[in-house]
Amino acid sequence: MFLATVIGDVVATIKHAQLENRKLLLVQPLDLEGRPTGRLAIAVDAAQAGPGDRVLVADEGNSAAQVLGRPRGAVRTVIVGVVDEVTPGA
Repeated sequence: MFLATVIGDVVATIKHAQLENRKLLLVQPLDLEGRPTGRLAIAVDAAQAGPGDRVLVADEGNSAAQVLGRPRGAVRTVIVGVVDEVTPGA
């Protein structure tokens, strides 16, 4: 899992069947201080997030399948929560 900021929407007119009716968002991973780190990722939104939201992202196939209630397949990266606050070292 990692912390990220949603920086935009991803629009795809043709998608894998497992992505039908799913919102895709572009996320920028963050360190615990809120600084950008790592590479951008595309994530399926399971938390009703939007641009500017700080989110918790699961980046593993089994976790994605469980969150989406689907068998393992084409989805690996899923937004699982909108983060209200981060308190490092607490």
